Amino acid sequence: MSTKVGVIGAGGMLRYHADGFRKAGATVTAVADPAPGAAERAAKQWDIEGAYESVEDMLAKADIDAVSIIVPNKFHKPLAIQCLNAGKHVFSEKPPALNAAEVQEMIDAANAAGKKLMFNFNNRARPESIAMKKYAADGTVGKINSAQAKWIRRTGIPGFGGWFTTKALSGGGPVIDLLHMIDLALYFMDYPEPAHVLAQTFNDHITDKGFKGPWGIPDRADGVNDVEAAAHGFVTFKTGQVLTLQVSWAEMIKREEVSVVFQGSKAGGKVERLFGRDGLDETAIDTCELYVQENGCSVNRSIVTEACEDMGRSASAANFIHAIEGKAEAFNTPDQALKLMKIIDAIYASAASGAPVAV
Repeated sequence: MSTKVGVIGAGGMLRYHADGFRKAGATVTAVADPAPGAAERAAKQWDIEGAYESVEDMLAKADIDAVSIIVPNKFHKPLAIQCLNAGKHVFSEKPPALNAAEVQEMIDAANAAGKKLMFNFNNRARPESIAMKKYAADGTVGKINSAQAKWIRRTGIPGFGGWFTTKALSGGGPVIDLLHMIDLALYFMDYPEPAHVLAQTFNDHITDKGFKGPWGIPDRADGVNDVEAAAHGFVTFKTGQVLTLQVSWAEMIKREEVSVVFQGSKAGGKVERLFGRDGLDETAIDTCELYVQENGCSVNRSIVTEACEDMGRSASAANFIHAIEGKAEAFNTPDQALKLMKIIDAIYASAASGAPVAV
């Protein structure tokens, strides 16, 4: 019997979630969205049987085992808890929530319900990341002493005045929106316990429409733009490992770069995507490399993997189904999400205080 999934949110990410669920053998039976007509249009476009204009209706009437949440960040926690309390497994878009305290509430609800809670850290599901994780896991890399995580854009603000740029709805700017590489670096490092964070945020260009990107939502002239445009930081861990991070929607760099570079005790490595044009996956070039010393020589290995234009989005959704069915190990855990959000909370706290913050 295939797992039946309902989706909350009729936005653009629905296509990837539905594709991944179906590839894993699940059935997408319902979609809910409060915007008039949105669920019905999405149901027709993506061949979904049931369309609902409230989550309550979907949970009461649709035959579903699990729920996928694709909504603005503010609603991740309440919707996840509502669905967990209704006895459904939950797969939520990133970020996990607005802050670490909210993630803990979600974890508590998942534990009480005995249901799976996962998040769409889709970059873990990229072929390059899967290949590199194997090298990290089998001892080839050794202990990763230091890593550098980047998701930087020159023109990538996802709309002005909408929920992305409104802190009360989003929780923050690119630190939260582009947290994938911070997560991926931590994943390669085996998610060590953080100790201290020192960070600074910058709001240059956050109201300059010349820095708008191709991803996002329409502008709202009466809206708010109170999040950062860029952030730089440094994280230390109780294990002695360190992480440098750089994230931006709008920063004076050459072009969009999405990468994790690390230096291990036995080998270094890089997983990278360079964009020809900010935000357009079809213009990107992917690289996966391992750096070793052999016979007294510096050897750089290119790791060849299959192409994956969608950066693991469908594969991540498929993993959720396989995980709840016991067919595969989950790509991410709630405890990892909690550590990540504690670091993000500390980034903002450090930027606000101008001092290091203990995690």
